[in-house]
Parts: sequence; C-alpha cells; structure tokens
Amino acid sequence: MANELTAPKTIHGMTPKQIVSELDKYIIGQDKAKRSVAVALRNRYRRNLLSDEMREEITPKNILMMGPTGVGKTEIARRLAKLMDAPFIKVEATKFTEVGYVGRDVESIIRDLMEASMRVTKQKHMDEKYAVAKDLAEEKIIEAIIPGSKKRPAPGNSNPFSFIMGGGQATYNRTTEKIDDKAAHEDSQTELARSQVREQLKNGLLEEQYVEIDVAEQPKDNNLDVSQGGSISLGSIFGDAMPKRYKRKNMKVKDARKVLIEQEAQNLIDMDQVTSEALENCEQNGIVFIDEIDKIASGSGYRGGVDVSREGVQRDILPIVEGSVVNTKYGPVKTDHILFIGAGAFHVSKPTDLIPELQGRFPIRVELEPLSRHDFVRILTEPDNALLKQHKALLETEGVSLSFTDEAVEEIASMAALMNEQTENIGARRLHTIMERLLEEYSYQLPDVENKNIVIDAEYVRNKFSEAIRADDIDRFIL
Repeated sequence: MANELTAPKTIHGMTPKQIVSELDKYIIGQDKAKRSVAVALRNRYRRNLLSDEMREEITPKNILMMGPTGVGKTEIARRLAKLMDAPFIKVEATKFTEVGYVGRDVESIIRDLMEASMRVTKQKHMDEKYAVAKDLAEEKIIEAIIPGSKKRPAPGNSNPFSFIMGGGQATYNRTTEKIDDKAAHEDSQTELARSQVREQLKNGLLEEQYVEIDVAEQPKDNNLDVSQGGSISLGSIFGDAMPKRYKRKNMKVKDARKVLIEQEAQNLIDMDQVTSEALENCEQNGIVFIDEIDKIASGSGYRGGVDVSREGVQRDILPIVEGSVVNTKYGPVKTDHILFIGAGAFHVSKPTDLIPELQGRFPIRVELEPLSRHDFVRILTEPDNALLKQHKALLETEGVSLSFTDEAVEEIASMAALMNEQTENIGARRLHTIMERLLEEYSYQLPDVENKNIVIDAEYVRNKFSEAIRADDIDRFIL
C-alpha cells in the first residue's frame, strides 16, 4: 500500500496530517501552529465541496500566530508558499501606512494577491498547452535551421498582366512549368533535410548549435506614480492595444526551445478565461500572511506621532479582513473568503493592544514555543535543509569533506541556547551566527588547505567561543 503521506505533492487536496508531515521536513516543533494552519487549509478544500448557498455562508477562520522571533512563524509562511497551488502572498504590516500618509495603502495587499493569482492560473493554463507548444517550437527551430523556399503563386492564380511582360500566355505557362518543376525538386530536398534535422533534434544532437529566432520584446514597465503611494503601469493599460514587437536573437537550440515553448504556450491560452478563473481563485482560495502584525499595535491610551498611523493601518486592514471589495486592474475582488494569517512576536505589545474589531477577526490564537537546546540539536540535523547539511555542501564544492561529531552538535546547541539567554533571544537565527563564526577560518583558507577532511569536535567549539562567553559572564557582574 502506498504511503499516505507521500502521495500528494501540493496542499490542494492534502489531509491535515499530510500538510503537517510536509511542514515537519523543514520546521522543528511548533505542532500547534502547524495543526492550526493545516486545519484552516483543509477547511478551504471542504468548503469548495459544498453547495453554493452553504459555501457563501462559511467564512474562513483567520489565525493569529504569537511567538518570539526565530521560532518558525515566517518559515511556515515560506514553506506554505512553496507548496501551495493557490494564490499566496506574504506581506510586512510595517510597510503600510494609513490613507493620507505617504506610503503604500493596505488595499495594495489584495492587488498583489490578485497578481499572484494571475501568475498561478496563467501557469496552470500554460502547463496544459506545453505539449502542443513543444511541437510548434520544434518546427520553428527546424525552420530556422533549414529555411523553406519563398512562397510561389498557386496554380490558376497567374498574374493577369503577364502577357505584357512574357509575350503571351503560352510562353508564361512553359516558363512556370519549368519553375514549378525546379521548385518541387527544391521542396523535396528541403523536406528531406528537415526530416533529418527533426531526427537529430529528437536525439539531442543539436542542443549546442546556434540558431536565429524571433523573440517577443518585453514591454517596458513605465509606472506613473499616483497619490497614496500607488502607481499605475502604463504598459498594462496600453500593452494589449499595441502589436507585439519581435527582435532577432542568436542562441543555442536548448535555450531557443525554452523561449519558443513559452511564447507558443502564451499564444495558445485564452487570457479572458485566465483572468476570469484568476479572479475566482483569488476570492475563494487566496491566503494572505501578514507578518510583524504586532508592530502596528499601538497599545492603550492616547499616543501621538507614528502611533496615530499604526492605529490607522489597523482600521484600514479591518474592512479587508471583514470582507469588502477592492478594485484591481483585472476587476473587483471580494475579500470575504480570503484567509488571513497574522504573525508577530508581541514582545512589547500584546494581542489585546490591537483594536477590538481586528482582534475579533482573528479568532484562532496560536502561541509558538521558545526553542530549547534539544530543539537546536534537531534543527541542526533533522530538516531536509538542515544547517549542517548546507555547510557540508558548500565546502564540498572546494573538494573538502566536513563532518561534526555528536558532541560538537550538542555543544553548538548549548552555545546557541546560552547566548540567547545572555543576550537577545533571536531563536534559531542564533545558529547562523555560531556556524559562520565556527567555520570562518576554514572558509577563508580554502581551497589552500592540506587537510581535505575537516572534523569539528566539541573541544574546537568550546575554544572558539570561550572568550565570548567568558567576557559576557564577567560583564554581567560589573555594575
């Protein structure tokens, strides 16, 4: 029986357990947050199976993730973005300002989500056309290698003024017969040569040969700045009205094939249908991850200065999260069924410092736990992109084998936990600081080293950080 956890490759249609299993490959711990995200995503799928009347009544349950920096909030968003086949964007709450202030307004979040939906939907349609587009691209490459003869007038379509130039119809017919015989012979030779080229292309013998093809020029993205920090792309307004311009480019067959397949697939898809599906996809399946949401919490009581704008941003976000209509260049987008996931450290502020209306729009609260020494050991070794695996791969490019003893891994984890206690707690990001310091000398000397097998043990780790730890311990007792 096939393994249930490895069958699907995208989040669409995956069970909550499968989603959590996929996230476990890259994120250590934080099971509560993973489960909440998995259930929310599965509910999107369940909702799509209901009747239209019931589907309209069910709104997504937005999630607020709270936890210190470096524990996996943003990493969950990154991994979801890679797995999703639905529109997904990650935004920083601090980049937006209240309407009336200079900067981006929050409605641009939905416009960006719509752009993401267009990319996802357009790529889906193009994937369906790639088989046909590949055949068309191959023919264009063959045409570029073996150009065909110029078009000739079809039989019966003789020039009505030919008697003036050729001395009569009989002379013209005799001449055209000779031309036709010669042309037929040329066509036969051309077709034979093309069949040989087609076979060579199929066998991959011409990949490095250069050909000259017509490539569509990309329209220049001339943006006109408007009020409230937005911009209008003039290319998007007038782009479809202007005919496409092409330029000749000389490139290898393997590169030309990719370009031509993309062009042919683009020509085969119906953009009106793509836009219609993208709007539906954005409204029904869109997901927005709002990071640093705690930075716009202004707290209780009156505050001046920048806090005025922070509270204004909350008020501007509120109608979008509650459900409103945002105008985009592809049409109006309803936000009623878009899933919003907020995340923040909430060191200084608390979730209760957000305006009450916004708090109510994030009914699911998830607290992410601080990372322990044991978690650091797992982060260093278990994930598919574990930090130790990354550094080993980097040094292997220089012909050096890097290995860590189990005691060294434990010592690195202990150092990370200790430094987070002594200074600011920056979570798993502390491991990056330690690893760079640990391997700096070796990285600097490469490739001019005699020993190609480097082994990092616990003693080396302790010696490397003894001064930093001791200095910090002393400073703590100096008044």
